[in-house]
Amino acid sequence: MSNSSPVAFGAPPSTWEEFTEGLWQRNPVFVMVLGMCPTLAVTVSAINSISMGLATTFVLAASCFLVSVLRRLVPKEVRIATFIVIIATFVTVVDYAIQAISLDLYEALGAYIQLIVGNCLVLGRAEAHAARTPPIPATLNAVGMGLGFTLGLTMIGGVREILGAGAFFGVPLFGPDFQPWVVMVLPPGGFFVMAGWLLLFAIVRRRVAAREKGAAQSAAAANSGACHGA
Repeated sequence: MSNSSPVAFGAPPSTWEEFTEGLWQRNPVFVMVLGMCPTLAVTVSAINSISMGLATTFVLAASCFLVSVLRRLVPKEVRIATFIVIIATFVTVVDYAIQAISLDLYEALGAYIQLIVGNCLVLGRAEAHAARTPPIPATLNAVGMGLGFTLGLTMIGGVREILGAGAFFGVPLFGPDFQPWVVMVLPPGGFFVMAGWLLLFAIVRRRVAAREKGAAQSAAAANSGACHGA
C-alpha cells in the first residue's frame, strides 16, 4: 500500500489567490472589460479616477461581505432585489461621504456615483461569487476586484491627464510651453487610451502564455528524455 497522501483535486483558491484575482488575472477593466461607463466617463484626470475606483471598492467590499453573511437567509425569489437594495444602501453612504468631503469632486463625478448601483462588476460579484462564498474570502476577492478596477481607472486617467493637461494629480509636468492634446480630455480620448491599454495587456498576456507553454514543453521533453535514459 502506498504511503503517499491523496491529492486534493478542485481545492478552493487560497486567500492570496482570492485577493489577487482581480489585480491581474481577471482585472475588471483590462481583462473582463466591465464597468465601461464610469471607466470612459470620469477618467479625465487621475484624481477623479482614483476617487471613483475607491468608492466602487468600498461599495463592492461592503456589499459582498453583507451578501455573503446573508446568503443562506435570502429567499431565491428575491435574491437579486435584495442584492440591489444592499448595494444601493452603501452607494448612498458613499454619495453623502463624497459630498461632505469635497463638493468639487462630487460635481466632477456627477451621476456616476449613483450609477455604481448598476455597475455590472458590483452586482456580478455579489451574485456570482459572494452569494456562494464565506464572508472572508468573498470580501477579500471583492477588495482585490475593487483595487484592480481602481488601478485600471487610474492608468487610463493618468495617461489622459498627462497628455490632455500636461499634469499628473494636478501637478504640472512639462512647463508652460507644453501644448495639450485636447482630444484626451474629450470623450474620444477615453476610447483611444482604453484601446492602447487593452492592446498592451493582450500582448503581455500572450507573451506570458507563450513563455509558460514553452517552459511546460521543455519540462515534458526533459522528463521524456530522463525516462528513455532510464
